[in-house]
Amino acid sequence: MIYEVPISLLIPARHEAGLAFTCLTCCVPELPEVETVRRKLAPRVEGRVIEQISVLDPLWSAPQPTGHFEDLIAGRRVERFSRRGKYLVLELENERFLVMHLRMTGTLLYDPLPDTRYSRVEFNLDDGTRILFCDPRRFGTGLVIDGKLALAAYFSVRLGLEPFDDQFGPKYLAEQTEGRKVAIKSLLLDQKRIAGIGNIYADEALFRAGIHPESEAGRLSPDALSRLAPAIVDALTAGIDAGGATIDDFRDPDGAWGSYQSEFLVHRREGLPCPDCENPISKMKVGGRGTYWCKSCQKPLRTRRR
Repeated sequence: MIYEVPISLLIPARHEAGLAFTCLTCCVPELPEVETVRRKLAPRVEGRVIEQISVLDPLWSAPQPTGHFEDLIAGRRVERFSRRGKYLVLELENERFLVMHLRMTGTLLYDPLPDTRYSRVEFNLDDGTRILFCDPRRFGTGLVIDGKLALAAYFSVRLGLEPFDDQFGPKYLAEQTEGRKVAIKSLLLDQKRIAGIGNIYADEALFRAGIHPESEAGRLSPDALSRLAPAIVDALTAGIDAGGATIDDFRDPDGAWGSYQSEFLVHRREGLPCPDCENPISKMKVGGRGTYWCKSCQKPLRTRRR
């Protein structure tokens, strides 16, 4: 029997709250960390059959009962392992999708040691390997969606365009910032406008573009937006190339830490010299989030309202 529920019931209230400006938008894993997980696991799971799945923590799949959740997944072949924003998607046969979110401290480990701590879910594949979803703070989530249209509807109300999409650029940023009085740093964290950016890469992108984090989004000039669009892509690309950033608990599927934290230009470098002008990096709060910037390189912009 096909498992179907209204799209509004697929995620409980605690999950929806995470899509506001909470931990979801300010902490790793962000797009580069999630993409690192996808790239490491995709060649290992695509084509494999999930012989068994054990949900060890009912909170992970709530409100779906663990037993029923396991029945929906077990025995199905993985056709593709994809990503949308900060979500990971196991695309199973017959258009069944397992959508997972790592939240703050979740990670997927491939064939780890038996005594792995904080295990929430265990996947057993037909080649004898296993994957563990580990999450010390238990914020990670999983849900099942049937049908491509339902999956598209789920993401359409939660996520905007991705920075690696062909349509992303200064024009798209102009559309998203038009008339917006919110700080540009806060707008970058809004997943409904741009999918995948969190606190780390927002700071890095704004520094690369030379834009003050508190600049009113709707007053940024076309020139500023033409710098910001590629800066976002460059910051995310650098993060992916470094295997993500490990500040707290992030590890790739092989258990290795990311290395991008050693390449930060401004993030978490308060008091250290700016890589461009050597003046000390400053820290402030923007929208309640710790924000790192250079007072010399990122001066408030004097712009005309578009």
